[in-house]
Amino acid sequence: MTPRHLPAPLLDAALVGVSLLDVWANVGTSEPLRLACALAAALCLVLRRRLPLLTFLLTLPAVMLSDAVFAALAALYTLASLTRRRTLLTLCAVTFTISDITSWPAPHFDLRTSTLITLGYTGATAGAAVFLGQLVQARRDLSLRIAEISEARDHERLLTDQTVLARERAQLAREMHDVVSHQVSLIAVRAGALQVGTRDAEVKEAAATIRRLSVQTLDELRHMVSVLRASGGRPTELTPQPSLADLRQLVDNSGIEAELQTDLPDGLPPTVQRAIYRTVQEALTNVRKHAPGATTTIRMSHEGGTVRVTVTNTAPTRRALPLPSAHYGLVGLRQRAALLGGTVTSGPTADGGYELRLELPDMVAP
Repeated sequence: MTPRHLPAPLLDAALVGVSLLDVWANVGTSEPLRLACALAAALCLVLRRRLPLLTFLLTLPAVMLSDAVFAALAALYTLASLTRRRTLLTLCAVTFTISDITSWPAPHFDLRTSTLITLGYTGATAGAAVFLGQLVQARRDLSLRIAEISEARDHERLLTDQTVLARERAQLAREMHDVVSHQVSLIAVRAGALQVGTRDAEVKEAAATIRRLSVQTLDELRHMVSVLRASGGRPTELTPQPSLADLRQLVDNSGIEAELQTDLPDGLPPTVQRAIYRTVQEALTNVRKHAPGATTTIRMSHEGGTVRVTVTNTAPTRRALPLPSAHYGLVGLRQRAALLGGTVTSGPTADGGYELRLELPDMVAP
């Protein structure tokens, strides 16, 4: 609320107060009929917003019987600010003018020059109230129009941003499909050829693992590309979404000597299950990259409404190969946990290994 806009009850009370002052200044107590009409006109202003035409008509007797005309002018202004019927406003202005120059209970019209001047002044006063009300109405309509234009412009800007985003997503999808899928497909083919052509059992197993992971990566990449190409339409989820039921397969296919210990209950929210899965997945990826030859222990527990996941690996036994990394894995895990009301912490252990800890509430607000 700004100083320029008073609350409606306060403004109505102010108008009634000014009208009562007008009655006090122009109507004497020795004229009970005129005083009653003038007081009734002043009090009728509380109805001016809901019944503007009726309020104006109720104020006319005070105009005909006395010089207390402020209530009628206020009612005429309110009617002009709320209606678009120009003919009605003209008739009301003329009615006010005639009522003001008419003397009751003995009406007479005198066409002397002073009377014509009074008629012009009264008509101008009524016209001013009408024009002021119409001006307020036009200003209100203009404000609404400006708000609509601003909203339309914001909507247009949003559509433009979505179009640009859709174009970028489509370009990214093409790049992922053309570059990444080609390279991973090549890895899968070479691994398959190595698996068939070698007689070494360890090499055959390693080639089978590489081929299986490559095929799985291609499948997930296809889902990712479909998400990126669903630009601006109905949201597309990566399907199928991982859950706790997929953890055993994730650990077995990780290529790491890992032990999974869990006593988590069934029925955890899908978002919590997905966060646990992605945390374990990222931890195993980091072990493969930075701690080759290390053994890993994954412990998951549920206590006091909190889910705790700890992934601990021993010190590496082989030298790590330099692999490209964007260093966003742990950052993404922390952001995901924060959205669910949890935390992710990590750090080295005393024996030279590394530990990643996740804590989440077992119930997530929708």
